Amino acid sequence: MENFIKRDKNDIFGIPFFNIIFKNRFFQRLIQIIVLFLFCYAIYFGIINPTKEENLFTTALFWGLFWPFFMVTTLATFGRIFCGVCPHGFIGKYITKFGLKKDMPKMLKNPLIGVLLLFFGWWFVYYMFPEFFKTPYSTAMMFLVMTVFAVIFYYIYDKMAYCKYICPIGTVTKVFSKVGFTKLETYKSECQSCRTFDCAKACSYDLKPFTFEKKNSMEDCTLCMDCASSCENVAFKFKKPSNTLFNKFKTSKAEVWALILLTAAISITMSFHHALSRSAIFEEFFWTKTARYFENIIDFGGIDTVGLFAFLYAVLISIFLSVGGIFIASKIMRVDFSNTFYTLGYAFAPLFIIGGLSHIGEFFFYSYASNIVNGFNQVFNLGFENMKPLATRKDEWVHIFNIFTHFGYIWAFVIMYFRLKLINTKRYLKLIAFPFASALIIFYMSLNFYKVYVFKTYGANVIHNHSNHQMKTETQKSIN
Repeated sequence: MENFIKRDKNDIFGIPFFNIIFKNRFFQRLIQIIVLFLFCYAIYFGIINPTKEENLFTTALFWGLFWPFFMVTTLATFGRIFCGVCPHGFIGKYITKFGLKKDMPKMLKNPLIGVLLLFFGWWFVYYMFPEFFKTPYSTAMMFLVMTVFAVIFYYIYDKMAYCKYICPIGTVTKVFSKVGFTKLETYKSECQSCRTFDCAKACSYDLKPFTFEKKNSMEDCTLCMDCASSCENVAFKFKKPSNTLFNKFKTSKAEVWALILLTAAISITMSFHHALSRSAIFEEFFWTKTARYFENIIDFGGIDTVGLFAFLYAVLISIFLSVGGIFIASKIMRVDFSNTFYTLGYAFAPLFIIGGLSHIGEFFFYSYASNIVNGFNQVFNLGFENMKPLATRKDEWVHIFNIFTHFGYIWAFVIMYFRLKLINTKRYLKLIAFPFASALIIFYMSLNFYKVYVFKTYGANVIHNHSNHQMKTETQKSIN
């Protein structure tokens, strides 16, 4: 272990407050234990109290606290810090130590597995059956099943293979964290004389922190900070936002597809279904018309057909615009398509992770804050009065958070500009190729302006329900 005396000004470990949060082992263990307790208790409470009427806590914890704030907000800023306190990763490190330590088969060593599990297992189901995961029981059972699978994988396979390949949010957090403004690395001058490599030995993911800066990549690092505890020369530094994305690094097919699929499943589909479907002309949109057409032919039962077709169209449009746009751009620049696609595809990262902050900001006031407070009060008898939502959709000031949507596509354009600089071709060809490579970004931007136009021109529909048959019937009644 090396002893270090003076840290750089941009080293987060040099700031006492952040040093306690990110490096102090006692504080870290305390947070990990608290998160693990809340995680397990929310599952238990969701099973014994399965309905929304008797249980606010389970859904509030997972969908009101963990997902929006521990995941999306931190990924856009400090990076994968939630992975550092994730209950699965926390217990996984101990299970792996006495496990079988087998090498994961090649067929499972594909990070796209986790991405597809999230894409189909969560989002595809969510848009077809929007209420399915919203009950405490279904939420608890889903995380219980995930935990059982995680424990099995940790016990059988070595080097935290579950986190790298199977975890539904593993690859997602890895790629979206590149948008943030922090980076783990080491001090070169001190590392040159090191012969013990304590930081690498301490890493459960078999990584070498002293190579991160040279590779311009933190690889599968989850910011658990075990390396920082083993050696003082490990640094956690503030960097320019999205610093990694402005330079070369080893690209990953799974990461680029995670960006495209998540942008489609979240940003685009929610604009179609959750936003535009609240407008007075929701029946005029092509996904609604498609749903109505098939409803007259096939009995879909309880499936939200509008949500299903909004999702399918969003995915098809996103794939067509990203792949087709970059394909045309590669032809214009006279370069290899595959390399160009996986180089430029990283520019789509801000669309969801920064643009999504607008949704989180609004829903913090609409429901997250009140649900979290009331949920914890219900379980732990904190003595608070029942908290009402801090705002409603009639409060115009809440829409100030829409500014993040604009930040999202502006920052995506900036990253696309710098990613194009990495392509070896003539400058004027890059200029011509830019709008084609940015087709998905342009569509995302246009869609957000279109939403504003629709609501200003036609207004909102007073009835908004995910059950499309009910929504259609009630709307027709109101018209009659």
